[in-house]
Amino acid sequence: MQTHQYDVVIVGAGGAGMRAALEASSEVRTAVISKLYPTRSHTGAAQGGMCAALANVEEDNWEWHTFDTVKGGDYLVDQDAAEIMAKEAIDAVLDLERMGLPFNRTPEGRIDQRRFGGHTRNHGEAAVRRACYAADRTGHMILQTLYQNCVKQNVEFFNEFYVLDLIVDHDLSAGQVPDGEEVNATGVVAYDLATGEIHVFQAKSIIFATGGAGKIFKTTSNAHTLTGDGMALALRRGLPLEDMEFFQFHPTGLAGLGILLSEAARGEGGILRNGNGERFMERYAPTIKDLAPRDIVARSMANEVREGRGAGPNKDYVLLDLTHLEPAHIDAKLPDITEFARTYLGIEPYTEPVPVYPTAHYAMGGIPTNVEAEVLRNSDDVVKGLYAAGEVACVSVHGSNRLGTNSLLDINVFGKRAGRTAAAYAKTAKFIDLPENSAARVVAQLEEIRTRPDGERVSDVRKELQETMDANAQVFRTDESLKQALADIRVLQERYSRVSVQDKGKMFNTDLLEALELGFLLDIAEVTVIAALNRKESRGGHFREDYPDRDDANFMQHTMIYRRPLEFEVDTVVDDAPLTPKSAFTRSDRFDDYQVVLGSKPVTQTRYEPMERKY
Repeated sequence: MQTHQYDVVIVGAGGAGMRAALEASSEVRTAVISKLYPTRSHTGAAQGGMCAALANVEEDNWEWHTFDTVKGGDYLVDQDAAEIMAKEAIDAVLDLERMGLPFNRTPEGRIDQRRFGGHTRNHGEAAVRRACYAADRTGHMILQTLYQNCVKQNVEFFNEFYVLDLIVDHDLSAGQVPDGEEVNATGVVAYDLATGEIHVFQAKSIIFATGGAGKIFKTTSNAHTLTGDGMALALRRGLPLEDMEFFQFHPTGLAGLGILLSEAARGEGGILRNGNGERFMERYAPTIKDLAPRDIVARSMANEVREGRGAGPNKDYVLLDLTHLEPAHIDAKLPDITEFARTYLGIEPYTEPVPVYPTAHYAMGGIPTNVEAEVLRNSDDVVKGLYAAGEVACVSVHGSNRLGTNSLLDINVFGKRAGRTAAAYAKTAKFIDLPENSAARVVAQLEEIRTRPDGERVSDVRKELQETMDANAQVFRTDESLKQALADIRVLQERYSRVSVQDKGKMFNTDLLEALELGFLLDIAEVTVIAALNRKESRGGHFREDYPDRDDANFMQHTMIYRRPLEFEVDTVVDDAPLTPKSAFTRSDRFDDYQVVLGSKPVTQTRYEPMERKY
């Protein structure tokens, strides 16, 4: 086992992690730990753009951007955070431009901007051009630009290292820390894929930037590696997760595959049509039609299919029509997504509409943070030296539904803030001694799975998890479907306790690591379904057919979900009254004995009162 010591350790080398690294490494000694090579991180899959009220193409301002973000999130957005993001968006784009990012340009040489769903002028008057873009490869360009600048700044990378545990000086999973006592993050434990060796990283500040958890679903735009690692590690150490019931389903995934076709296609004039050739979004969002927010478009598409107006031999998808656009325009603005249609479906977008259907895309929930990216251990108190940014975090600028292009903005604005705050803390803090055998828990878990002679196959358990989540917790949800999903997850958790791997070696054992990732997926699926069962209303990405209306009287609050010992008294978990009784959700198996506890956190409102959400 090797031990390392850095002022700041960043877990994850996507957009948020590398933006944090650029900020922190200019001040203190910084390391970035990544399960992938940085340029393979999932930020590179983002296509359409990064929004900012530059007003390069049309009149715009940051207040309109804030309002659209709040309204798009169905008023569950913390408005102070949304204001910060919209104000700092302009500098975030210009920072990337100065770093060398090749944005598309207007004829005058300014950064070009395109329309995107839910972004409007003058509080909903009409769609506005706010998304700065580099063709349909914006995330790829951001990732490459940030990595080049990290290399230039001599940031230290530990690539293909899997972080498998968070070390804190008080194990919150055992119960509540006494009043007035600080909780400090002191390090992480990582597994080196190349050698199988365990590494312990001691740090004054730790930033989680590990991305999302889309692989809890079968049909998803997320890469195989998005398994909710950071969220699950926080949950296991007793930290809460916030708003896990809200998962965004992007409207235009390639039908049957889930591979993403950017919203930029509709921003450039693409039209959604049902099997009858009808432009159906005029029925659901008459003002901005195909450029309505993603939750509305996804439900509208699913409803067209449910009511028998789908396309194809089984009438199980709708069509994205680009055939009225000039081929030269498509080639200039949408080269990647049209190539995806050709490669994966054999469709020629110049002349044929593309089959599409909603795909699991983005987690609005995650590790709760304040606007300085400090991780919260309840509705108020922070964990000293622990920060989070990007999709793994919930600040909450996305509320119950994220607007397109706000994700690339989020990682840059709050990645920068996380790096700056973590470095400032590290300058004054001291290293805290690590506990003896700080890696013992990880070593025991690895060895138990690796040496088990036979048992359940990882792929079988993962497949059944993803299938039940697709069937029971996707665009439409009910009490019955969610209870079925939870019952299935309970069975799969028990089966996971007997999982084994074929590769018994230590070097490059991806079989073993997929087994560990499956454990993270099961943890995240469990809390996602429990939070969805508890929220008896429909809001943003969470639509309950048995509770189709938004209920501000009872649910204008963030969900905070914890794991606690079975004997733990629920009413002492958080200051706010728990949303469910103690006995609501318990689990016991040979690895863990715990209950899942639900609390709440108030939504921060500044200038925008909740109103009916219409487009």
